[in-house]
Amino acid sequence: MFRHLALPVCLAAALGLAPDVALTAGCAEDAMIVLDGSGSMSGMGFDRRRDARIVEARAALGEVLPGIERVRRLGLVTYGPGEGRVCERVDLVFRPAPNAAGPILERVDALWPAGATPLTRAVRTAAATLDGAGGTVVLVTDGKETCGGNPCALADRLALMRTGLTVHVIGFRVTGGRLSRGDEVDRDYGRAVADARCLADRTGGRYIDAQDAEALIAALRETLGCLAIGDATWLPEHVFAR
Repeated sequence: MFRHLALPVCLAAALGLAPDVALTAGCAEDAMIVLDGSGSMSGMGFDRRRDARIVEARAALGEVLPGIERVRRLGLVTYGPGEGRVCERVDLVFRPAPNAAGPILERVDALWPAGATPLTRAVRTAAATLDGAGGTVVLVTDGKETCGGNPCALADRLALMRTGLTVHVIGFRVTGGRLSRGDEVDRDYGRAVADARCLADRTGGRYIDAQDAEALIAALRETLGCLAIGDATWLPEHVFAR
C-alpha cells in the first residue's frame, strides 16, 4: 500500500512496536533542515516582550531533534550570516548523518542571524545533498526570498526531476496576518507565504504557520517525525518516551 514499506516495517520492529503497527513510508529517509539565519531572525516581531525568533527556534530544535535522530539521518543548511556576497551566503553545514542532533544544535546555538534571504538557493542546496530521488527537506523561515530566486520555479523543477522528494515549509512568526498593521504589511505577509508555500504545495509537502515556539515544536515533529499506522501516534515522541 505504501511506497518503500519494507524499511518502515523493519524499523517498527526494531523500536519494539506491535506487529500490526507500521511506520508511514518515507519517514526514515534522510532529511535536510534548512534554517533561516537572515537578519530578521534576530528580531522579535511586533511583540517586544518575546524572545528573538532565533532563540525560540534554537529551543524548538533542541526539544525535537534528539528524538528524530533515532529514526533518520539529519543534515543542516543555513543561510544569512557569513562572508562574501550577501545573497551567496548559503552554508551546507552537514550532509545527512546518523546521531546528528548534537552537532546540528551546536552549530545552531553558535549562529547569529545576519544578511538576506536566499531561500531558493538554500533549498536547492539541501535537495542536492539527498541521494536518489527521495528524501525530505524542511525549511524553517520567517520571510520571503530577497535574493532574486524563484521558489515556485524550483518547486516545479523538483516536482518534475525528483518525484520522491518532499519539501515541507514552516513559516515561523511570519509578520502580518493576525498581527497586521495595515495593507502594506498584509501584502508583505502574503508574499512571504506565497514565496515559500509553492515549494511545499508542488512537492507534496505541507506549509505550516507557526506563530510561537510550541507551534514550531509541533510543526517540526509533524514534518520530521513518523506516524505509527495502527496506533495513530506520532513518533518518536511516543516511542522514545518508553
